[in-house]
Amino acid sequence: MDRMGNSDGVLAKSLRGWEPGTVTLTRRVDPWPAEAFADLIGTDPPSLRDGDALPPMWHWFTLLEHPATSEIGVDGHPADGAFLPPLPGRRRMFAGGRLRLRKPIPVGAELSSASSVTSVTLKTGRTGEMAFVTVRHELAVDGNPVGAEEQDIVYRCEPPGTPPRTMSRPESGEPEPAGDWRLAIETDPVLLFRFSALTYNGHRIHYDRDYATTAEGYPDLVIHGPLLALLALELPRLRAPGAAVESFEYRLVRPAFVPARIVSAASPPDGGSVDVSVAAAGAAPSLTAKITLS
Repeated sequence: MDRMGNSDGVLAKSLRGWEPGTVTLTRRVDPWPAEAFADLIGTDPPSLRDGDALPPMWHWFTLLEHPATSEIGVDGHPADGAFLPPLPGRRRMFAGGRLRLRKPIPVGAELSSASSVTSVTLKTGRTGEMAFVTVRHELAVDGNPVGAEEQDIVYRCEPPGTPPRTMSRPESGEPEPAGDWRLAIETDPVLLFRFSALTYNGHRIHYDRDYATTAEGYPDLVIHGPLLALLALELPRLRAPGAAVESFEYRLVRPAFVPARIVSAASPPDGGSVDVSVAAAGAAPSLTAKITLS
């Protein structure tokens, strides 16, 4: 595991000696969660018969862990876990990731992941110390490698008694992302709650407004980063159905909050590459992505 940063602050001391091992998980790719997600965002579902290719990143609805209620911490995540760093007053946000697919993931197959922490990077910004943790998932279908996914998660410390860092709602007035490929959905607390349920995500910033505003300092409920990433991938699925996604790289640059109209936009591919922006209407993009198509 790679480590960067020579800070001697709380994060560095807490992470010293943290060396989580590899975790494996196997689940059958059932079509129901995929059908449920298409209904959630109001788009046409793909064909989901046994053997059909699952859309890229929709394996997120299959490879889910189910910690016991007794293991859940104050923020709704497990208090301890293989890839949750041992930090006091831990605050967690999704920062981005990468996907490389060599072969499609078929509906009905046995999908496995071998997951491990590959790097921990310590940085100091205007909000203080941050730890960027990268988790890599090696994906296999019926024992045969099909690709790999990496997720970048950023962590901060807010020990008990520390006032939360407050964040204001972004000012409106930004133009919507440009591009002929477009998808827009309206977000509200019900949509966020349903997406949390579909992904078994207990993080309270997505459904508990009192917690989100008073404990973590957000102006309202936070729209899930993975949902924004999936909305980026909907553009080639709906507008270029004959093309296969070979790679997907995305960064979450700022949170988006309900209620908001979320717009995903891109121009048709130039040389097989598509640049996508996903933004709340009137705000700067929350997610930027590059998709490579075959």
